[in-house]
Amino acid sequence: MKRNTTGLAAAASVAAVLVALAAPATVAAAQPSARPATPPGLSCETGRHAVDNYTGYALCRNNGNAPQTFWVHLVCGWSPDQDGEHVTLNPGQSGQSTAHCSSLGTGIGEITVRP
Repeated sequence: MKRNTTGLAAAASVAAVLVALAAPATVAAAQPSARPATPPGLSCETGRHAVDNYTGYALCRNNGNAPQTFWVHLVCGWSPDQDGEHVTLNPGQSGQSTAHCSSLGTGIGEITVRP
């Protein structure tokens, strides 16, 4: 009985390629995504405006004992990321920062508050 070593070698090569292609996706999926925390002393709500999927906001209240400045940061997909206006709040005050991603991109991917 003659063995078909060419067929076995080809099957092993295909299996090795499939494992190599699948490995990076498995590694990337296993890594947790760290989300930046709201700056201390502020309580904030973030979201997209009802206007469109390209305008985001951060509505914050200063719960601390000193003035604080914050701004919204939008990750805009294929377009450059955008920062909103800097807003300074005295203790007890609330305020909003907004920003707009370019409509040529894919819209807002993430909204964070920066100190």
